[in-house]
Amino acid sequence: MIRLHNLRPRPGARHRVKRLGSGESSGHGKTSGKGHKGQKARSGGSIRLGFEGGQMPLIRRLPKRGFNNAAFHKSYAIVNLDALNHFKAGTTVNEQLLRESNLIRGKFVGLKILGDGELKHGLTIEADKFSTSAREKIEKAGGSISLREARQPKEGVAEPEATAKAASKKPKRAATKKPVAGKKPPVKKKKKSTSKR
Repeated sequence: MIRLHNLRPRPGARHRVKRLGSGESSGHGKTSGKGHKGQKARSGGSIRLGFEGGQMPLIRRLPKRGFNNAAFHKSYAIVNLDALNHFKAGTTVNEQLLRESNLIRGKFVGLKILGDGELKHGLTIEADKFSTSAREKIEKAGGSISLREARQPKEGVAEPEATAKAASKKPKRAATKKPVAGKKPPVKKKKKSTSKR
């Protein structure tokens, strides 16, 4: 079957190579198809996406509105069941084993197992999340699943609930008496000095 990666020219086909810089009468002389001088005419020269020559780019000119949840997004490492078939039956598959076998890499919050493919033998799989189909297929193959415990916060980093409780237990300020309407506050009398000059 012909795909993009195995396309070949027909046997006997000859494509004339475009010769650049062979004089101005060739049509590709002088600037050799690069246009006039400038950043885009240099080899290796490029302009980053969104750059507008120094003027304020459109993305910064437009007003920003609304809430973006990207800062609170949790990314999970995803592994499908068909990728676990090269482990031997009875193996306990966890994050460390998957990293050593290069099935997962990088930083992530947790591990999630999806049910794409079929599991050929029983495995004990430790992960943070399982899809419904993955859970059924693992149990059908004679394996078992175990949910990992929630990761403990690092030392020196307080849990959000603990910080909220601590904030609520702040010492209350002494209540100051508000002056009653119509009454003037009492004026303190100055003591007369008894020293004679």
